[in-house]
Amino acid sequence: MRKLAAGNWKMNGTGDDLDEVRALIDAAPAPKRTDIVLCAPATLIHRMGEIAMGSSVQVGGQDCHPKTAGAHTGDISAAMLREAGASFVIVGHSERRTDHRETDIIVRAKAMAGFAEWMRVILCLGETLAERQAGRTLEVVGGQLEGSLPTSFPPEIKPKDALIIAYEPVWAIGTGLTPTNDEIAEVHAFLRTALVARFGEAGQEMRLLYGGSVKPSNAAEIFALPNVDGALVGGASLKAADFSKIVQALDAA
Repeated sequence: MRKLAAGNWKMNGTGDDLDEVRALIDAAPAPKRTDIVLCAPATLIHRMGEIAMGSSVQVGGQDCHPKTAGAHTGDISAAMLREAGASFVIVGHSERRTDHRETDIIVRAKAMAGFAEWMRVILCLGETLAERQAGRTLEVVGGQLEGSLPTSFPPEIKPKDALIIAYEPVWAIGTGLTPTNDEIAEVHAFLRTALVARFGEAGQEMRLLYGGSVKPSNAAEIFALPNVDGALVGGASLKAADFSKIVQALDAA
């Protein structure tokens, strides 16, 4: 299984910041075992794709609407992302679930919209600090997984290739805090078991990412854990100098 280093630029970046993409391509020209994707603001997807064409870097979107078109002012469909040059899309990020009150049902619909456009879907799950402290982490993450997983895939789509699960504890995103290695390993083992129960052998081959304050200083330690097949990286993906080190740590894991 190839690893995946996914960067999420969130609501950051203008055209001037695309120099970081060029720098990343130079710093990580051809990882042997790792795929690289940068999930950019919609305004940058096309330009980023032109810069990344022919390189090791792929481009993704940060969200999509469940419908293909319609009266949804300000939204963007998976088809639009695909046309702009994206081949990945993030759905269910905690910031969408919280800020936009997205339910598991909505996240599932968005995932299915992504698959309909032949996109790889990064499905995010994670608990809040209060839920962690109450000992409900596996209950919460398991419920999100069950509620958000697509009910079907297009016949030409292989779930093991198209579906990527990212565990991002909400309390670790952008805070500098990370769970202990044992806590990360516990959740990833739980998710692996759930995916195998749902998809059989294909569930063993689905990539499981960890996200939440991943940085060069802790990347190698996290990537050494079982069932951690990559990372969904926020702030550290904005700078090629930092993200390339994370890519290198993953490629060496």
